[in-house]
Amino acid sequence: MAWPYFLDCGRYFGGEEEGCHDPLEKLRGGLDVEDALPSGLPLTFIDFTHHSYAQMTRVLKRTAARCPHIARTYSIGRSFDGRDLLVIEFSSRPGQHELMEPEVKLIGNIHGNEVAGREMLLYLAQYLCSEYLQGSPRVQRLLNTTRIHLLPSMNPDGYEVAAAEGAGYNGWTSGRQNAQNLDLNRNFPDLTSEFYRLASSRGARTDHISIPQHYWWGKVAPETKAIMKWMRTAPFVLSASLHGGDLVVSYPFDFSQDPHEDKMFSPTPDEKMFKLLARAYADVHPMMMDKSENRCGGNFLKRGSVINGADWYSFTGGMSDFNYLHSNCFEITVELGCVKFPPEEALYTLWQHNKEPLLNFMETVHRGIKGVVMDKFGKPVKNARISVKGIRHDITTAPDGDYWRLLPPGSHIVIAQAPGYSKVIKKVTIPARMKRAGRVDFILQPLGTGPKKFLQGPRRSGPGLRDLPGSRGPNGDAEEPGRERRQPGDGSKPWWWSYFTSLSQHKPRWLLKY
Repeated sequence: MAWPYFLDCGRYFGGEEEGCHDPLEKLRGGLDVEDALPSGLPLTFIDFTHHSYAQMTRVLKRTAARCPHIARTYSIGRSFDGRDLLVIEFSSRPGQHELMEPEVKLIGNIHGNEVAGREMLLYLAQYLCSEYLQGSPRVQRLLNTTRIHLLPSMNPDGYEVAAAEGAGYNGWTSGRQNAQNLDLNRNFPDLTSEFYRLASSRGARTDHISIPQHYWWGKVAPETKAIMKWMRTAPFVLSASLHGGDLVVSYPFDFSQDPHEDKMFSPTPDEKMFKLLARAYADVHPMMMDKSENRCGGNFLKRGSVINGADWYSFTGGMSDFNYLHSNCFEITVELGCVKFPPEEALYTLWQHNKEPLLNFMETVHRGIKGVVMDKFGKPVKNARISVKGIRHDITTAPDGDYWRLLPPGSHIVIAQAPGYSKVIKKVTIPARMKRAGRVDFILQPLGTGPKKFLQGPRRSGPGLRDLPGSRGPNGDAEEPGRERRQPGDGSKPWWWSYFTSLSQHKPRWLLKY
């Protein structure tokens, strides 16, 4: 008899001769099998080949096992066909958010047939681990001050379709979609249209836009849901999505201001910062800086290999726009090359071209300002708003009260506010060459805790109670016409002088003029 697929064959003493079969075994990629490096190979060894899902899983788990003190793997969900969306995290304390430590995520293979990003992130994971163990000051500083999450494959189902055809034979679209035939980079909520509507209303908030209810009425891929849930688990500050098909870095918005325009420059309120983030990648990429117009991506040469997404081509439902409008995270899109499924012999060169840009980009998360928002007792204020004058996009504090605000160099007026507290305003200046985020903390005072105003309440009559001299009754008649207030003209202080002087060290002498 055949064993039910959901039973553990080993646990229930069933062998292959008894018909024990687990159809998910291949999908799990041998997660429980030790796959150590062959003996004799150096710790810095990286196999520059294409990796199947099972091989990718083993590489990630093997890397985390080599560096358990700085790395761990975890799944953010499963694809439509049941493959784990596996992430490897690097941090000085894997598995937990540290106060004022910014979080970065890099995502590859959102389109299954665009495989270069998948391989680059696998190589990056192995590189970070080995360089940390080798004592690289740069990598150790990065991992000790930053929490990094790498998702090599957001679309493992699509990859299997593309890989079946193989490098050099893969079509332009084979395997692009997930197993439901959905383009995952068109499957996120269209918050950009809502942004344009809100931007026309004065005073309306255009950040942290909620997902509209009608979005859930459509077909939402499990991979898309997994990303949205993932974004709620950590206070991500910076992100990049790695694609293939051209050689350029694009940034939001990806959907144009005019829905009828296929190409239209459509900047976010953080246009300057997004250009700096894109430049951080492109300016250290040797091929993006190549001056030949005949090369891959040569049509972007005059733009410096950087372009606003909607100015390139407009589309809705993109992941980058969603990150910016729904959370605190700034995400760019990196096109790694004109060949979507490059041959194996090109992978080493691709890594050499993208290693420095990837490191440089992750380091830019330490630009701008960071700090903690707390009340007068030192208790963190969650979800406080951090606003910057002239930039209509606020970010919010994490549960521990910490925040990170990516900002370009220059002077900025920064405002911290939260319900039930008075706002605090500070002016900050960020030098052009400053590569570490400046620390700017805020202490919010609860509303109504300032000096209390003197308010004369309703008088009570009765034995033992006397009214203030010169006060008036309900009908406006003087209660004690025989007594009058002392005037300051004779050098003496009026009857109310002692009260006002008790409120402040500055005596209100200007009141004596009247």
